[in-house]
Amino acid sequence: MSTLLFIGGILFMVIAIGLSIALHEVGHLVPAKLFGLRVPQYMIGFGKTLFSFKRGETQYGIKMLPLGGYISMVGMYPPRPHAEEDPQAPKKKPNLFQRVFGQMVDDARSQANENIRPEDDGRMFYQLPIYKRIIIMLGGPFMNLITGFVLIGVVLTTFGVPTTTTTVSEVYQCITSAQNTTQTECTDKDPEAPAYKAGLLPGDTITAVNGTPVAQGEWTELTDVIRDNPGQPISLDYTRNGVSHSTTLTPYLTDRPAMDENGNAIKDENGDYVMTKVGFVGMSSTVANIPLPLSEVPVVIGDQLATIGNVIIHLPQRMVDVAQAAFGNEERDPNGPVSIVGVGRIAGEITAQDSISVSDKFATLLSLAGGLNLALFAFNLIPLLPLDGGHVAGALYEGIKRTVAKMMGIKNVKPVDTIKMLPLTYVVVVGMLLMGGLLIYADIFKPIQLF
Repeated sequence: MSTLLFIGGILFMVIAIGLSIALHEVGHLVPAKLFGLRVPQYMIGFGKTLFSFKRGETQYGIKMLPLGGYISMVGMYPPRPHAEEDPQAPKKKPNLFQRVFGQMVDDARSQANENIRPEDDGRMFYQLPIYKRIIIMLGGPFMNLITGFVLIGVVLTTFGVPTTTTTVSEVYQCITSAQNTTQTECTDKDPEAPAYKAGLLPGDTITAVNGTPVAQGEWTELTDVIRDNPGQPISLDYTRNGVSHSTTLTPYLTDRPAMDENGNAIKDENGDYVMTKVGFVGMSSTVANIPLPLSEVPVVIGDQLATIGNVIIHLPQRMVDVAQAAFGNEERDPNGPVSIVGVGRIAGEITAQDSISVSDKFATLLSLAGGLNLALFAFNLIPLLPLDGGHVAGALYEGIKRTVAKMMGIKNVKPVDTIKMLPLTYVVVVGMLLMGGLLIYADIFKPIQLF
């Protein structure tokens, strides 16, 4: 059964990735057609075409290699300029680099423009106003952003997020057993834990501390008061089986791990907990999924995008870390980059876990799909060809060039010919292939350990 669930998780992510790619290309396709651009092809995948059909001017299809997708737009690059040469001017012989890459540029331009027809004049990509080109190229990433927002929004507002609630899960009888998990029984010499002494029981829900109401998902509001008031009496209001009660307890002064602003224990450079003297009462909370209001979704999305952006900015170092883990003894960073194989494996492991409820599994899979779309959004904004951000950068550069030319009274400004960046594009493509290969290898032989 676990094997079937593992396969089911992988298939879910395969479908999610395919739909994400399809929606990305729809984001390019729709504005391109709205602006009158002729789009000969809309394809998911690369290589040999497995299935296709034609509607209007566009052929829609699925190809063999599910490594991405594309739409072909007429006139992506301007035709080769034919400048008039001065017969008296000395002619420079092109060097080897210029000859090789010049031929590559010419071949790529010819291939890109081979579908141009005489009636396409005025309907080609490079002839569109700059703002329309930018809208078309940003349409794909924007579609991924919307998809990620919707998926993660559904999870946050419907399924909720794991939250430490104010419902008590465990009350320790004495201080020693609360601090030392290996000691399960108390002795006569062990002081009673304040929570046990105050009569609290598992299942009680704290509603107020020192007369201040405490929301169900705000356990830290209670623990902050406890930690900051060792030796000082604290009044608690709580409910038990629907009946309200009140009690008073005095936090015990003890050494506990220091917490950061997010409630996580702080560790030093050696991995040891940083200890501090705080109040302690000997009880723990229940973790439950609590839905968030819709207003919190943009905040969560923003945090995730910031994390993804940090990974992209430090991608070279992240890839070095992946290589060291893949070929050494170090563990993979669970917050580091993964390949499509890694995403599928994570999805399979989650669905195969018996300890996770069906609703939590589904919510996690939706979160993975949402996070994948956010990653596609951010990655495609990198201002390098062949990514969408590279085409946007070219359009912006042309806009700046035309603005400066207009201020200087210069007319007949030529469009920016981004195909001349083909050598750099090849470098980027090779780099992406190498990174993808390394990540796939690491995800197979040294995967991220979740359980």
